[in-house]
Amino acid sequence: MLADNFSMTGGLDTLFAAMVTFVGGHFLLSSAAVRGPLVRRFGEKPFLAGYSVVVIILFVWLLLAFRDAPTENLWEPNSVLAWIPAFVMPVALFFAVCGLTTPSPTMAGSDALTEGRDPTSGIMRITRHPFLNGVALWAAAHLLANGDTASVILFGGLFVLATGGMWHIDKKKEAQHAGAWGPVLLTTSAVPFVALAQKRTSFDWAGIGLWRVVVTAVIYLALVWAHPAVLGAAAWPGMFFNIWVFI
Repeated sequence: MLADNFSMTGGLDTLFAAMVTFVGGHFLLSSAAVRGPLVRRFGEKPFLAGYSVVVIILFVWLLLAFRDAPTENLWEPNSVLAWIPAFVMPVALFFAVCGLTTPSPTMAGSDALTEGRDPTSGIMRITRHPFLNGVALWAAAHLLANGDTASVILFGGLFVLATGGMWHIDKKKEAQHAGAWGPVLLTTSAVPFVALAQKRTSFDWAGIGLWRVVVTAVIYLALVWAHPAVLGAAAWPGMFFNIWVFI
C-alpha cells in the first residue's frame, strides 16, 4: 500500500524523503566505514566518480521534488526578506567559485598537504571551507526569503549539510593527516574571517586573484537573468529588475 501511494515528486513527504536521502547519502558515503573499503576496492578516482554520479542523481530528484511540492507558508514573505538573497548571493557565489578553483586540503581527493604548495593560500585565509560556506549562505538567505514549508525543508537541509559537512571534514582530515593538520587549523577558520580577525593569518589577495571576482560577477548576473524563467520569480524584487530583464 505504501509503495502504491509513494511518488518520486509531488508532496512534502517525498521532498523530505529526497532531502534525507541526499544529506544522509553525503555523510554515509564520506564516512570512514563506507568510504575506506570502497576506495580500497575500486580506487580513489573511481570512487569519487561514482560518488559524484550518485550525488547528481539525488540532487536532481531533490530539485524535482521541490518544484512539485505544495506551497504552505510558515511566515509571510516581505520586501525586506526578499532582498536578502540579492545581497548575500554574490558573497555565496564568490566563496563557491574560489572553493571550486583553489586547491586546498579540504577538497575531496586533494593532496594539497603533501604537494609542497602552501595549503592555506588565497581563499583559505578567509575560510578553509569556502564552497560549503557558499552553500550555507545560499541556503540561509533563500530560507529566510521564502518562508514556506518546502523551502524550509530544502534550504534547511542544505544548510545542515553544509555546516555539518565542515565539522565532518575537519574530523576526517585530523584523523587522516594527524600532526600535519594542526597548522591548517591554527591558521584558518571554518567561519569566514575569524582567523583574519584573530590575526592568526593575513589576507592573500594575490592567491585569490581578480579573475575569480570577474567569474563570480558573470555567473551572478547570468543567474539573475535566468532566475525568472527557471524558477518563476525575480532574483531582484522591484521595477528595476523587471525592466532590466526585458532589455
